[in-house]
Amino acid sequence: MNISSLVSNVHFFDETKQIQIELHETWRKPENKGESSYMLNEMMHRPVVMPEIVEFMRKAQQGFPGVLGEIEAYANERGIPVVPHETAKFIDFFCASVQPTNILEIGTAIGFSASLMAQHLQTDGHLTTIDRYALMYDRAKENFKKMGLEERVTLIEGDAANVLPTLEANAYDLVFMDSAKAKYIEFYPECMRVLRKGGVLIIDDVFQAGTILEDEANIPKRVRKIHRKLNELMDTVLNDPIHRSCLVPLGDGILMVRKEAE
Repeated sequence: MNISSLVSNVHFFDETKQIQIELHETWRKPENKGESSYMLNEMMHRPVVMPEIVEFMRKAQQGFPGVLGEIEAYANERGIPVVPHETAKFIDFFCASVQPTNILEIGTAIGFSASLMAQHLQTDGHLTTIDRYALMYDRAKENFKKMGLEERVTLIEGDAANVLPTLEANAYDLVFMDSAKAKYIEFYPECMRVLRKGGVLIIDDVFQAGTILEDEANIPKRVRKIHRKLNELMDTVLNDPIHRSCLVPLGDGILMVRKEAE
C-alpha cells in the first residue's frame, strides 16, 4: 500500500509501525519531552472543563463491555481520534433513550461511535456512516464485523460534500457529525435537510479547547480557517429563531440541534 496515496494529511498508529497519514487540522509536533512524536488529535487532551472533573467523568463512569470496550481502548492507546469516554457515555445514554430508527454519521474513524450508536437502533433500524479515508474505512469495516453489525451499518467511502446531497431528505432521526471542523458550516444545511422534523443533529468538537472565544489574530495561522468557520457555525446555529439548540461542555464541546420545522 502506498501511504502517500491514502490521504494527504493524518497520523495513525498501527500495532507494529507508525502509519503516517496527516490530518492537517490537528497535527502538531511535541511540546513536552515525553510526548509522542506526533499527536493525532491535540484537542482530545485539552478538555474545556477543569481536569479533576474530566478525570472523574472518565474513571467513575463504567467502561463499555465486550468488543465495544476493546475498540475504545485500542483507539485511546494509539491516539486515534474517537470521542472521549465522557462524550461516549452521553451519546450512549441519549441513543438508549431515543432509540432511533435511522442514524447518519459523518466521520467514521475506526467505527467506535457508529458501533456505540448502532446498538440502540430500533429492530428495523439502520446506520449509515461516511468517511473519505481508506485506512479508516477498512478498520471500521473490521470492527463492524466484530460487533455483528454488518447488516445494520452501511459504510460509504467518499467525501461528505459529495455524498450528503445524494441522501434522501427527512430520512434520519439522528445525525452525528465528527469530521473536518472547517467543513461543519458547509455540511450543516445538508445535515438539517436529511433530518426528519424532531430529529437531532449532534456536532462534536466545537470549542477547540476554548480557543474559538479568542480573537482570530491570536490563533495560529494553520488553524485560523477552523477558528473562523466554527465561529460562523456558532453564529448560524445559536441565532436561528426556528430550530432548538444547546451546547454541552463534554470533551471538546458538543453542539446539539433539534429540527423544529421543515
